[in-house]
Amino acid sequence: MKIGIAGAGIGGLAAAALLARDGHSVTVVDQFDAPQPVGSGLVIQPVGLSVLDRIGVGDKARRLGAQIASMFGHEAENHRVVLSVSYGHAPDRKGLGIHRATLFSLLLDAAQDAGARLVPSHRVLGREGQALRFSDRLSDPFDLIVDACGAGSHLSPLISRPLPYGAVWATVPWPEDSKLPSDRLTQCYRRADRMLGVLPVGAMPDQPWQRLAAIFYSLPVSGFDEWRRTRFETWRADVSALWPDFAPFLGWLDGHDAFTFASYSHGSLARPYGDGIVHIGDAAHRTSPQLGQGANMALLDACALSRALRVSSGEDALRLYAGARRWHVATYQALSASFTPQYQSDSQVLPVIRDRVLAPLSRSWPVPKLLTRLVCGDLVPPMPALTPRARGR
Repeated sequence: MKIGIAGAGIGGLAAAALLARDGHSVTVVDQFDAPQPVGSGLVIQPVGLSVLDRIGVGDKARRLGAQIASMFGHEAENHRVVLSVSYGHAPDRKGLGIHRATLFSLLLDAAQDAGARLVPSHRVLGREGQALRFSDRLSDPFDLIVDACGAGSHLSPLISRPLPYGAVWATVPWPEDSKLPSDRLTQCYRRADRMLGVLPVGAMPDQPWQRLAAIFYSLPVSGFDEWRRTRFETWRADVSALWPDFAPFLGWLDGHDAFTFASYSHGSLARPYGDGIVHIGDAAHRTSPQLGQGANMALLDACALSRALRVSSGEDALRLYAGARRWHVATYQALSASFTPQYQSDSQVLPVIRDRVLAPLSRSWPVPKLLTRLVCGDLVPPMPALTPRARGR
């Protein structure tokens, strides 16, 4: 098939690598003058790593990223443990902290090596039939359009619900005097209206000796401008007092411009495909990053689409893709919607329930095993209708 992919993000490049390797003629269109990532660090869960292995970049990602063995969070004022989730003892069942730029570089190389063609400086504003519409012209028609444009897609009919909380992110070198474990996502909460976090993300491809951390600070979307107006030294002193272990990571930064702001929304398409078009990643479903599944969902979508096109064609293949991903997406959407207000909201009640009821419960059998499966991404099968064993039955 002649396939046009709109968007050179994680989902778009993963789809390009898989589909081009399967023999399709793939063109990736992106608005940037040169393809580049947006954002800071992320966690690739075991389900996402299985897709990277399928693409052929899993081992490189593991060498450059940072193995994540657990997730831990505490309340700032009373130091009560709020979050404690282990990935378990299996060496192949760990998370991987990685910078978006590193993952982007690996997927870009894989897509180009597979034969995908990249067309930069073309912002997709819509479609006319099977052609993509740009500001000044139309593309040649494609047999299939893959919408991987993310939350700002002009191709997706998804109307999502904006979430009231976002976060500012920055990437810094890992301090030599840090007391935090280098194999753990560590977070600190003040009730639910503030959250600080440190994520080990490994190294960049061009500087493999420099270990990095992604740091983030959660705040209301409506409070972002006020944060920008706050004197940076004042804010740095305030958050350092709130969480002293966070202070060494701020020593590298001298102003608000070192941070990138991210806002989030929630929603999903009941039918993530149409006549000659299929939506993947944030163009198909959006949620908060609380469960660390966003990039993994995009990778799984790309893998499911490539598998569906191997065993079927036309609308049947798109229907198969959508059906295979439906329950996994719905489950994690529902769980994210229930977890997020406990960590990012103005509620005075939910943090108390979180700290005094849910946190102790999370350490009682059999909940720890369920939480491990949850963060690994396979609490429910990611694409049951497209796994060989499922088809064999």
